[in-house]
Amino acid sequence: MKLNLERPLVIFDLETTGLDVATARIIQISYIIAHPDGNEERNSSYVNPERKIPSDVVQLTHITDAMVKDAPTFKQLAPRLAKQFKGCDFAGFNSNNFDIPLLCEEFIRAGVKFDFTKAHLIDVCNIFKAMEKRNLAAAYKFYCGRKMEEDFQAHLADQDTEATWRVLQAQLDMYSPEKQTEPERVLPNDVEALADFSSTRKTIDFAGRLVYNDKGEEVINFGKYKGQLAKEVFPRDPGYVSWVLQSDFTQDTKRWFQALRMKYARG
Repeated sequence: MKLNLERPLVIFDLETTGLDVATARIIQISYIIAHPDGNEERNSSYVNPERKIPSDVVQLTHITDAMVKDAPTFKQLAPRLAKQFKGCDFAGFNSNNFDIPLLCEEFIRAGVKFDFTKAHLIDVCNIFKAMEKRNLAAAYKFYCGRKMEEDFQAHLADQDTEATWRVLQAQLDMYSPEKQTEPERVLPNDVEALADFSSTRKTIDFAGRLVYNDKGEEVINFGKYKGQLAKEVFPRDPGYVSWVLQSDFTQDTKRWFQALRMKYARG
């Protein structure tokens, strides 16, 4: 079905030197600009990351140092991309978690202003997760091979508890090293690792170093102040923000820390 557009939509994907938004660099950017009148522009470009491409990335993407050696750097591409993307919305797969944050970082490093807060960001991966049922009944049928109503009376705590326990054990079995050939599909059989794996937080910065609590307050989400309110930590330890700004965090994270330092400055 044709998408109703009021302004251009950039559908894009990135290949990168790694998965850490703070340190990764783009080695290929491909995009389609879908216009409201039905026209579509397609473009794909290798990008010189100005560093060696790790061997595991070469193996995965088949993009080599030789292929990007004479390609433009992102800094060289940035002005044209910013002009092309101005007034556009964006779509990708898992793009809100990785591609958009990294693209934001690259624009910042290039010294080219581009405000993603003005754009609508469509994540196809999140739509998939939202539209395909993820409730207990669906999980029980998928992992245990039976319908909930065949084994339990629905919406009773003790019944749901038993079903949840069976689902978790079935997940560990399905995603065990013995049954999975792809490492990324192996589920860790460890409580702490499972907790991290299944955690969802409302992040402020793209890297998730700052999150909102249930009251909408900014909370530090790492290190010695993890779980503490920014409005309490920043005035008490002014050097903490300075340390963040001088360390190897994403530029986006640093901008948020700087903004919150100003917001909660003493006096």
